[in-house]
Amino acid sequence: MGLPRLGNTAARRLFMDRHALLEQPSGPSKGADLLQLISRLGFVQLDSINTLARAHDVILYSRRPSYRPKHLTELYHGGGALFEHWTHDAAMIPLEFYPQWHLRFQRDEVLLRKRWRNWRRDGFEQQFETVLKHIRDHGVVSSSDLGKDEKKGSGGWWDWHPSKTALEYLWRTGALTVVGREGFQKRYDLTERVIEERLHAPPDPLAPAPTVDWLCNAALDRLGFATSGELAAFWDTARAAEARDWCRAAKARGEIEEIEVEAADGSLRKSFARPDTIAQAAELGAAPGRLRLLSPFDPMLRDRKRAERLFGFHYRIEVFTPAPKRIYGYYVFPLIEGQKMVGRIDMKADRAGDCLRVTALWPERRVTFSPARLKRLEAELERVARFAGLSQVRFADGWLREAL
Repeated sequence: MGLPRLGNTAARRLFMDRHALLEQPSGPSKGADLLQLISRLGFVQLDSINTLARAHDVILYSRRPSYRPKHLTELYHGGGALFEHWTHDAAMIPLEFYPQWHLRFQRDEVLLRKRWRNWRRDGFEQQFETVLKHIRDHGVVSSSDLGKDEKKGSGGWWDWHPSKTALEYLWRTGALTVVGREGFQKRYDLTERVIEERLHAPPDPLAPAPTVDWLCNAALDRLGFATSGELAAFWDTARAAEARDWCRAAKARGEIEEIEVEAADGSLRKSFARPDTIAQAAELGAAPGRLRLLSPFDPMLRDRKRAERLFGFHYRIEVFTPAPKRIYGYYVFPLIEGQKMVGRIDMKADRAGDCLRVTALWPERRVTFSPARLKRLEAELERVARFAGLSQVRFADGWLREAL
């Protein structure tokens, strides 16, 4: 007898449900309701690129169209309900998860010290006590407040002076906490002045099992089904071997089972799931037919290989690709309609012209932008323009392309 099987349609619906995309895009978008949404997703990735709006804002908007960036700022700065740290990248994370990050702090302390030494962050370790004393004596700082007389690195992303590197290291390892941003520049304070004492108890570094158990359980709840590698990658803290051991033990306890998940091309992939997952997936209805814009960093698409398996949607962001070598564009937004990826669109906010400029849209193969679908697209772009504070949408000549 073979493994229980989750068909592709049911797998898509389940995955979208866990990412708050199966229901109608509506509902309250501030305060406790916004925090509940972020907790459901696990975290919201931060990104500085702002061709339309920042990635975290688009992620939240796509699920709650009444959302505006000030709602996240209020929750982060004023509510003390979120903290900023790393999963696979910088992210906003519910503060209730903070105790599970002590293992990350401990592991980053070793990893980053070695890695950044190798990257010649000259002198950053000698700045630890100086930076901590400055913050203790003078309060919250940004990197521009420190190291004015220090030599910076050799350009680009890593154009940091030693005090900036020390700030980042002390934040990544838990001594400092980011308490807000001005523009997109982080502001740091002592963790002991920011995070409640009840959240401060670090785990035994020699006994990480309780944290690994939380990480794997929480990842599985948000993915619906996953391989051990996907569980480890979700928060990017548990090691691959730890996730494999957790799956083996959880399966032996009857807490999870092995199933086969059907991909968009009909192939099957073994994954782990809760014993009632297939039955739950069978009860889920179809996704709403509304056409929606997604961020390139949307949690549903973050694992590009998983998105390609489930939805047959191959996506790579091209911001670091030289312009002549780009296939689509610098920052191209995926489009989803129902539970199907229907295209990708290259557009940006023209603040001077007070409009959303659409350069090109490429349908997915076997997707036709009929008059009805074009009407749904126009409605979504008008909503997106309002969200971005723009008054109109303008289309370039020849904007509707053929599938590549």
